[in-house]
Amino acid sequence: MKSSGRPLFVLVAVLALLALATGCGGSDSGGASPSATAAPPATSGSATTSGSAAPSGGSTVEINNFMFTPMSLTVPVGATVTWKFDDSTQHTVTADDNSFASAPMGSGQTYTHTFTTAGTVPYHCSIHPSMTATIIVK
Repeated sequence: MKSSGRPLFVLVAVLALLALATGCGGSDSGGASPSATAAPPATSGSATTSGSAAPSGGSTVEINNFMFTPMSLTVPVGATVTWKFDDSTQHTVTADDNSFASAPMGSGQTYTHTFTTAGTVPYHCSIHPSMTATIIVK
């Protein structure tokens, strides 16, 4: 009796596709509906589709592999921080206190925000809430 490996191959292929589909691109909002509050004013940050570097005197946070790098960044008051999106799916940059928020952005896009007051500003990706980081403004 000759055994064919085809059923096992099909099973492995289906499981691999399911793992990819559930691991990428899903929205994990924790069951919460989108916020009904108004978006922050457009002057609090800006978005671009260029891959340019951070403005002079600023700092850059890379978004890659579902992580903000660095996870903690210290900047002086008045500094402009640029988030550079370079991942396989869209992400946002959203302050925990909603003082700024980007639209969902993809690879090659950037978002900037200028920090005008001292303090610690935790932020996250609103699409993937497990992505968190902090800006420390001194």
